[in-house]
Amino acid sequence: MELLTNHRTFGATTIAAIYKDRWQIELFFKAIKQNLRIKTFVGTSENALMIDIWTARIAMLIIKFLQAKSKFGWSVSNLVAFLRWNLFTHRDLWAWIDQPYDVLPLEPLSVQLMPPFT
Repeated sequence: MELLTNHRTFGATTIAAIYKDRWQIELFFKAIKQNLRIKTFVGTSENALMIDIWTARIAMLIIKFLQAKSKFGWSVSNLVAFLRWNLFTHRDLWAWIDQPYDVLPLEPLSVQLMPPFT
């Protein structure tokens, strides 16, 4: 393999390490685009981009943690899709992540407390 570069002072192993690290960055952004469906960044300043990247990293870490803790054997894309579909459903996360196809009761239990003056 022959690589062309304008950094004539760097050795071949250093250039290879730079390309390897760059490829890891490319894979990270590919995972963000595929799993989190982020097509563009919210801001254009350096600070806004850093916030967007760190938010995506935190989201990916939470998803990977849920994937590791579940007994169901989720793929990352399926877990993200199911979380998106069940976002506004009141369920116990740890029970759902192990048994996602269990049916919820039709009548949810009331959690609202009555005021003391009635």
